[in-house]
Amino acid sequence: MADILVGTTKGLFILEGPDFRLTGPFCQGWPINHAIGRGDQVFAAGGGKWFGCGIWRRQGGDWTLSQGPFEGAEQMWSVAYDGDRLLAGSKPAYLYESLNGGESWRRLDALTDQPGADTWMPGAAGLTLHTILSDGKGGLWVGISAAGVFESRDGGQSWQMRNRRGNRPGPAGALPRDWGDGNEFRQEDEIFSCVHNLAFGAAEGLIYMQNHQGVYRSRDGGAVWEEITEGLPSTFGFPVGAHPRDKGTLWVFPLNGDAIGRYPLDGRALVWKSTDGGETWQGKGQGLPAQDCFFTVLRQGLSVSRGTPCAVAFGTNSGSVFVSADEGETWREAARHLPTVLSVEFMQ
Repeated sequence: MADILVGTTKGLFILEGPDFRLTGPFCQGWPINHAIGRGDQVFAAGGGKWFGCGIWRRQGGDWTLSQGPFEGAEQMWSVAYDGDRLLAGSKPAYLYESLNGGESWRRLDALTDQPGADTWMPGAAGLTLHTILSDGKGGLWVGISAAGVFESRDGGQSWQMRNRRGNRPGPAGALPRDWGDGNEFRQEDEIFSCVHNLAFGAAEGLIYMQNHQGVYRSRDGGAVWEEITEGLPSTFGFPVGAHPRDKGTLWVFPLNGDAIGRYPLDGRALVWKSTDGGETWQGKGQGLPAQDCFFTVLRQGLSVSRGTPCAVAFGTNSGSVFVSADEGETWREAARHLPTVLSVEFMQ
């Protein structure tokens, strides 16, 4: 099984090998919102009020810090491979690229120069660019809370908003937006869609999304979203993960709701799995806490490996990391008593 990168509020930890040997904390105790890695290389994005913002890089055994220049950023929130370059997202929601392996960065202004960007509304954690997907062929998709999904087909030189729905429930139009404040936006309003997480499915154009209002599937690169929440115990959750080879298999972690605790329903931890693209769902809890469970799994807190069978891992705000070696059927606790887990990623 690949090593697991665990970003926390007090640095980056790594779970190594089949016995999940814990190493760290790395990055001098910086809050690490997200990390990726392959080979002997790791990139970890984070920072905050007391540290500034930056991206840590491990090459071999040595760690170095790049602080940009990340013009306008308060904190780095995401990092992704895009062919020969690296991409990073920040709070507030800017997109940056590095063409020299993370040594220096520049901002890609086309995303935030588009019409309407000056009206984007921050979510509870601020206006964050938390998810970046790349198809390696010029196609990019980013998730911004609470502005929505945006797509570029030219590597980030131009962008289109992708927040339209086209099936049950209700008519075609914008994705629903109701945050419990009585101010649901009109069907024609595409902005302010609160995307929580995105994952590529194993087919051309297939993307799965966990939104503030439910779980969605797009089969055309985000142009139209179909709701697939039916069968889940709630509409609210943060992460979504997808199988690297089976287009119908995905995993989500529903929580009891936005304003009533954000913990597993009835205090029982279940990862919900679908093998038919979200048409039906099954709760998988063997090895997970069956009662008195009140943790939260955050938006970057679930990851799927590329192994055969693929492994699935998630981390909690109570400092545990759970891992499944059999595609989510059974689980074991691989680490506990860590700081709040902000992200989990398998090494590539």
